[in-house]
Amino acid sequence: MEQAGVAFQLLEYDYDPSADEIGLQAAQALGRHPSTVFKTLVVALDSGELICAIVPSDARLILKAIASAAGVKKAELSDPKRAERTTGYVVGGISPLGQRKRLRTFIDASGGRRGLQIVLRPADLILAICAVVVSLQC
Repeated sequence: MEQAGVAFQLLEYDYDPSADEIGLQAAQALGRHPSTVFKTLVVALDSGELICAIVPSDARLILKAIASAAGVKKAELSDPKRAERTTGYVVGGISPLGQRKRLRTFIDASGGRRGLQIVLRPADLILAICAVVVSLQC
């Protein structure tokens, strides 16, 4: 974001590796409403491609919606090891920014590392990573 000249703020928190819902744990630790803290999910398409889906931490990704947005029939959450190898991040800290291999990214229309959240205008993120905005949550 610095290279793009985009204003942002970093928020650190104590990451809990035992948390069932990493995004919800991040929101709670930061004192933020869960709908304002987003999670990045790596999704495997039936075409073999990996993509990213960004949804609020209190939402569930609709796999049919992400498949449709990506132009395929079926999608499922990626194998964690494959997601880590492809993005260069560990699960719980996968970011749409700075990935080893930039994945196509879809951001829910509503809206680093483990223990770190970036606060920025959604429009700036969309432009920086060339994301597609669609409805992805239930």
